Amino acid sequence: MNIRLGVSVCALFLSVTLARTAETAEAGVPTDQIRVTVDRVLAILKDPNLKSDGAQSKRRAELSKAIIPRFDFEEMAKRALGAEWRRRTPTEQKEFINLFTDLLKDSYVTTIESYRGDRVVYRREAQDGRFAEVGTGVLTEQDQEFVINYRMHLVASEWKVYDVVLENISIVNNFRSQFRRLLGRSSFADLLRTIREKTH
Repeated sequence: MNIRLGVSVCALFLSVTLARTAETAEAGVPTDQIRVTVDRVLAILKDPNLKSDGAQSKRRAELSKAIIPRFDFEEMAKRALGAEWRRRTPTEQKEFINLFTDLLKDSYVTTIESYRGDRVVYRREAQDGRFAEVGTGVLTEQDQEFVINYRMHLVASEWKVYDVVLENISIVNNFRSQFRRLLGRSSFADLLRTIREKTH
């Protein structure tokens, strides 16, 4: 999976969570907090004052404000970079986090704006101390179901997503594999440049 495909898959993860929820099983705080984010995003998408092309900048800014608090992009970036993270200076780490966050956020917002609405069912929730996983299914009009699990951890009083698994494919693991291959044949500076090109 190349970076472009990785971003497309990652965007799919978020876009399907914005579908209308159909039912909830054994919902707890992690599920409830995801639902709060979903409701905020849907309200933005339905706001008539934000639907026009002229309101695109404001709409995207509002979507970003709704999405960013629910995702721990710094943790996602660390996990995606893997062992390479510890070899980088604080300045390099900060730049990587910023670029990686922009890569995912921009793709999320673009995908969300094309949302049409499937159904989501919350299948399960499992907690183990400060970690949790919320399992969902996305039901399409063709009666297909895609299984999407949200891996979360507790940061202060907020449950934040640090990985998403679609049909047993982890977005973090996929990016880690891509980055490892890129770093195996080029430098860290080249990796940053590749990500930067995808965000501009």
